[in-house]
Amino acid sequence: MSAQHQTIKAPVAVQTSRTSRPEIVETVADVIADVRANGDAAVRRWSQKFDDWSPESYRLGPDRIAAVVASVPETVLDDLRFVQKQVRGFAQAQRDSLTAFEVETLPGVFLGQRNLPIGAAGAYVPGGRYPLTASAHMTVLTAKVAGVERVAATTPPDRGAPPPVSIAAMHLAGADEIYVIGGVQAVAALALGTETIDAVDMLAGPGNAYVAEAKRQLFGEVGIDLFAGPTEVLIVADGTADPFVVATDLLSQAEHGPDSPAVLITTSEEVGRQTIAWVDKLLPGLSTGDVAGRAWRDHGEVIVVPTLDAAYALADEYASEHVQILTAKPREALHRMRNYGALFLGDKTCVAYGDKVIGTNHVLPTLGAARYTGGLWVGKYLKTVTYQEIRDPASSARLGEICGRASRIENFEGHARSGDVRAARHGSARLDWTDHTFEQS
Repeated sequence: MSAQHQTIKAPVAVQTSRTSRPEIVETVADVIADVRANGDAAVRRWSQKFDDWSPESYRLGPDRIAAVVASVPETVLDDLRFVQKQVRGFAQAQRDSLTAFEVETLPGVFLGQRNLPIGAAGAYVPGGRYPLTASAHMTVLTAKVAGVERVAATTPPDRGAPPPVSIAAMHLAGADEIYVIGGVQAVAALALGTETIDAVDMLAGPGNAYVAEAKRQLFGEVGIDLFAGPTEVLIVADGTADPFVVATDLLSQAEHGPDSPAVLITTSEEVGRQTIAWVDKLLPGLSTGDVAGRAWRDHGEVIVVPTLDAAYALADEYASEHVQILTAKPREALHRMRNYGALFLGDKTCVAYGDKVIGTNHVLPTLGAARYTGGLWVGKYLKTVTYQEIRDPASSARLGEICGRASRIENFEGHARSGDVRAARHGSARLDWTDHTFEQS
């Protein structure tokens, strides 16, 4: 950090580790190994232990889903439909931007690209203290827009019963299968398959530290969306920003958990100090103030920088999950920043909109991963594959000759001979490593 930067609120705790605690790693490994070896019996054993939940079937049938959805107030269902329309519309625009193509690179040489959906996806919708109903939109809906044929969604039980709003969200989003299983046992069952749950090709959705570690350990056997850490927010503000708005928006993300970083980078010391004062004033009246207060105390930062150029540069170093721009000309950030999960421009939008209602995906990179990846999007559920076809004999012969020479440079004789065969069959080359000949057409 530059000597010109002034920190007027520093974090108390160290930065969250990118690796899980040893006890979490061990517990997760035990559950995965058990599910791998014992299937449904292991899922039931761990579900009973962790969630006191052992129904006759973990999968909800159509009648049960209909009954659960019917128990949800119509106004809530209307809101779910509205939000899902926003998510679907943006995901569809993303899908439409991905096009197949075929090009002729040499006479008669055609190379092509296709975008194929994966066969099956698993969607984890968290429960517990914060049942992230919106995660159903982000994972299930996005997969279905991509064209995934089978989406299996799961969520933990809520006090011994399926959580109605989460079930409704998964159903309205188009989930083909809905399970009420939580934690590592749910992730392992979807990734590995059991007697009653078919394995999926990819896992998506946020969760606690155990779910995140389970996805980490299973990555490779299945694809995953992201390695997730605590929710992060970073606000870039100039002297035009309203400290009350800044404080409110920082706390909106700090309430996610006690280890959620909330950072303000501002060109105005006055905005910085007034924001701190407003945070202190707002916390006592916030129902989630205990959690948000711990996050602010341990991971909150306020840094004053001399210029907006310095603010954007410093924000890029953080590579935060959510970056909110509260400046006189917020769109400047589009051209000045590169490291963020999602960007929120101006005070008419906010990170909470991205989390809940606006339509962009809220499954985003954390812990600095925004340096090398974006968040979950329709393309995550697609495999970009290529193909080639040669129709012109002369082009095949020419490529065969070059392939032979290029392969022998690398001591790949088998590769070279595949090229030699085409050079001989479709051209005039001779095969000096065999007495086989081709009739010239």
